Amino acid sequence: MSKNLDLVRSIYVFVERGELSVARWADPQIEWVEPDGPEPGTYVGIAEMESGLSKAVDPWADYRVTVDEYRELDEERVLVLIHRAGHGKASGFELDQIWTEGATLYEIRDGKVIRMLNYWDRRRAFADLGLEE
Repeated sequence: MSKNLDLVRSIYVFVERGELSVARWADPQIEWVEPDGPEPGTYVGIAEMESGLSKAVDPWADYRVTVDEYRELDEERVLVLIHRAGHGKASGFELDQIWTEGATLYEIRDGKVIRMLNYWDRRRAFADLGLEE
């Protein structure tokens, strides 16, 4: 197992517990991209990324992420296939009725995540990356 895969696995130990602090593993100038989902956008730097994470997660009660699979794509990229669950705080709408199977691509350099693409739709991640499901 590579150091990059170990790093990404260690991130999900915290994510699966609902701890979303990124300072331990993120490059100070990390680029976090939401290509799809409820709040598409790009955020640069740890503060902006944490703000973007809050925007994406705050509308959901009991928001949680579980990992289905880790895929090491090459020396700098790890793709994580995930499931999201939770329900709307205001609406009660179940998250898994709209976006359940997502994916996050981690680009890593020198032991830090320099870029993340957080896909709410796993199929789009596969299409963008030219991968088969």
